[in-house]
Amino acid sequence: MTGGYLALVLHAHLPFVRHPEHEHFLEERWLYEAITETYIPLLHVFERLVSDGVPFRLTVSLSPPLISMLTDPLLQERYSRHLERLMELAGREVERTRHTPFHETALLYRDLFQEIARTYHQVYRRNIVQGFKRFQDLGRLEIITCAGTHGYLPLLMVNPEAVRVQIAVAVDLYRRHFGVSPRGIWLPECAYAPGIDDILKEYGIRYFFTDTHGVLFASHRPRYGVFAPLFCPSGVAVFGRDVESSRQVWSAREGYPGDFDYREFYRDIGFDLDYEYIKPYIHPDGIRVHTGIKYYRITGQTNHKEPYVPAWAREKAAVHAGNFMFNRELQIKYLNRHMDRPPIIVAPYDAELFGHWWFEGPLWLEMLIRKIHFDQKTVELIAPGDYLQRFPCNQVARPCPSSWGDKGYNEVWLCQANDWIYRHLHLAASRMVELADHFPVTDGVLRRALNQAARELLLAQSSDWAFIMSTGTMVDYAVRRTKNHVLNFLRLYDEIKGRRIDEGWLSWLENTNNIFPHMDYTWYRSREKQKTV
Repeated sequence: MTGGYLALVLHAHLPFVRHPEHEHFLEERWLYEAITETYIPLLHVFERLVSDGVPFRLTVSLSPPLISMLTDPLLQERYSRHLERLMELAGREVERTRHTPFHETALLYRDLFQEIARTYHQVYRRNIVQGFKRFQDLGRLEIITCAGTHGYLPLLMVNPEAVRVQIAVAVDLYRRHFGVSPRGIWLPECAYAPGIDDILKEYGIRYFFTDTHGVLFASHRPRYGVFAPLFCPSGVAVFGRDVESSRQVWSAREGYPGDFDYREFYRDIGFDLDYEYIKPYIHPDGIRVHTGIKYYRITGQTNHKEPYVPAWAREKAAVHAGNFMFNRELQIKYLNRHMDRPPIIVAPYDAELFGHWWFEGPLWLEMLIRKIHFDQKTVELIAPGDYLQRFPCNQVARPCPSSWGDKGYNEVWLCQANDWIYRHLHLAASRMVELADHFPVTDGVLRRALNQAARELLLAQSSDWAFIMSTGTMVDYAVRRTKNHVLNFLRLYDEIKGRRIDEGWLSWLENTNNIFPHMDYTWYRSREKQKTV
């Protein structure tokens, strides 16, 4: 019999970056790298497991901005061209590295990129969202949603309608792509504040996650810590992150990804090789970038690096998968002595850790799933929604306002580097509610302008911009994106109020910032006004 459950949760998200005006926009590479190094390799893992008849159950959150980009024809075409250049480079690398210690790894990349191209074009016809849907339909994944543009909800709760629309657009997009309603949600940055769960309930969301202290410091002491869900007073369940299982995988210093036999992320041929050779495969302006082809292993804590040996890395992935499973067995056996129900260990990670940052991550995940199936009987993989069905009676308590990230509260997203943005976001949200209340029914150009104003507000609210400002990387881009979306909104607001909409500019905005094509601005109507229609 099962002793307890392990809920592996992969949060897949990228900010909405789409620039039709520039063929080689640097930040669009975030998406291309994630497709090549994380999303398709994970689909390959799922395909092999299903083909071999190995059962598994994982939870994957696909954020609305990510779904929008993965299904956008412009970005799909650009990714295809990116992949063609990558395969060409990998082919050249096979020849260049012949009779060197790097040749085996070069062959690995060539074969990998060819298989990725086959999967992308022939299996999923450029729409890998349908790949994830396939495994949900097979009962192997529970796909959950995330807030509309990954807005940092506690700091948007000044205007509850702003949070409602973040949830409304997410649920609407999810239904359009997956044909059902989402059971769970990944709150952006695991950030919770009282009242958010009430809004989740309005849209049929049954559960969400917080970091460990969000549950441990709840309004009532949780009897089983983070190893059983709590029900908020609203009836929506909350699951807390298990620190031990997260640290083993997430931490580059204490966890598996820092092992000396694994691939070194920062030594990429985009920076290492002669400029004239690599020039056709980096940015046209000559900016050196990561290509994804890396030949060295971590080796040690100095700058000296030795060649990567795929066989050694594979062996370590198997050892680490076994170690992780063994630790969860011990954890569950201990917890069983103190609980009246099987415990659930919730282990959430950013999906991009697997493959992008930790090259061997997808392989480790596959080996872990196989070992859990074949080598033990204590641990069962489960989705949180399934756990709630099996154990519907749980303690009631309100989680503590919290987030993950440095220090565990709001500081990363509200600090000296980014605090200026919120007065603009709050003002814009109030004005959007004003517009929606003033125009309860409309059509034509006016409706298009109102819908685009809603899109611009949502894009300005993305927590990614505040995060980037806080970390000090790509700050200019984050500031520019925030300001541009706010300015776009304010201009639309003035044009709508003055009944003098610049239709040409509106069309340009609709083409450029085309997230949520089924946007309905009336979602912003205040609760009182909605009751009158």
